[in-house]
Amino acid sequence: MNGRDRRDRIMTRVTGAWLAALLLVVPGCGYNTIQGLDEETNAAWSEVLNQYQRRADLIPNLVNVVKGYAEHERETLEAVIQARTQATGVQATPELLNNPEAFKKFQAAQGDLSSALSRLLVVVERYPDLKANENFRDLQSQLEGTENRIAVARKRYIDKVAEYNKAVRYFPTNLTAKFLLHADVKPTFTVADEQAVAKPPEVKF
Repeated sequence: MNGRDRRDRIMTRVTGAWLAALLLVVPGCGYNTIQGLDEETNAAWSEVLNQYQRRADLIPNLVNVVKGYAEHERETLEAVIQARTQATGVQATPELLNNPEAFKKFQAAQGDLSSALSRLLVVVERYPDLKANENFRDLQSQLEGTENRIAVARKRYIDKVAEYNKAVRYFPTNLTAKFLLHADVKPTFTVADEQAVAKPPEVKF
């Protein structure tokens, strides 16, 4: 490295340090705001994961009850189990919120599980005895309640991400996000996927 390159690097570091110091003392720099929104976004995301896990925990029992009445609907039952395996197999680490591609895969896996559950509940319509089964009715009620909680949790996450992303992108807090926190926008759920979740599976008794 020649002398000029060394001087340029030193100047860049000094400039960055001065800018960071300036941002810390300038009112409205948004440092605490961005940090607070990040915590709120992570908390909202944890609730989304909690509700998805609750749904995943209900599925094995639901499938077993249906299997007792509709054993020959094996293809539909296996599709639900496979979709559940794929959905729970996506590692929902904190880094997921900073990786749009990984977030997209997680979203797709959960969407596939929703679709598989919808197909299962359509099959159930052909079995009056199953629909009258107390265990099935209880599980179905829990599943519908969970789907509603998922929709609420996702809406809260979307709102928090919108606040966070504005702080990261809008001036002057975008300077703090870039130079002090090295923060970037977080991924969120797509409109198309939100429309699908807004209509949870229904079974008419």
